[in-house]
Amino acid sequence: MLPEDSLSVGEIAARTGVAVSALHYYERLGLVVSHRTGGNQRRYARHMVRRVSLIVVAKNLGIPLSEVEEAFAPLPHSDAPTAGDWHRVAVIWKASLTKRRERLERLERELQGCIGCGCLSMKACYLLNPQDELAAKGPGPQRI
Repeated sequence: MLPEDSLSVGEIAARTGVAVSALHYYERLGLVVSHRTGGNQRRYARHMVRRVSLIVVAKNLGIPLSEVEEAFAPLPHSDAPTAGDWHRVAVIWKASLTKRRERLERLERELQGCIGCGCLSMKACYLLNPQDELAAKGPGPQRI
């Protein structure tokens, strides 16, 4: 790789708005890769800007880094991913976002039925959870 084809960690941070420490963390996770110069400085291929930008997008969408790792696993590190490679990532994330949306819609329905009724009595809750059956599943919210 030619020097003009790579960016320093500071340049990647400035281009993406991501802290240098976060870039180092992403590198430890294998989400991005760098190489070292003769002076032991990190250099990133220009196509890593897109990876880091997509990590930021995923973070804003609430996609956990573990899912980003899974989606990025088949992507090449040495060459820029193709449009087909990125399409496969989009398909994976679409499925994840669909599941997340379904969970949120279910939560919304349950909250409207529980908190939204305003009854403040245990009668309705008794109908939904007779003899407190959900207590056997452990602490915390069980239907969410």
